[in-house]
Amino acid sequence: MNDNVVGSGQAGQNAFPDVADLSYEQARDELIETVKILELGQMGLDESLKYWERGESLARRCEEHLDGAARRVEEALGNVRPAED
Repeated sequence: MNDNVVGSGQAGQNAFPDVADLSYEQARDELIETVKILELGQMGLDESLKYWERGESLARRCEEHLDGAARRVEEALGNVRPAED
């Protein structure tokens, strides 16, 4: 399977994979493409909003991955902060 392909190939609500299932690289790459599409400004308002919402979800997923990586680095260096609840 080609990791550079975004989406399932099926039109409709489930055309894109669940954001929670994406690796950092997959989320980042899809976010970059989403921003490019939005910058073109060639969609209607409803479609633009759907892309914007997807982009927000992708950005949050990237932050989750980066936060997890930062925690792992801190743990490896012995600078573990107490977990926030």
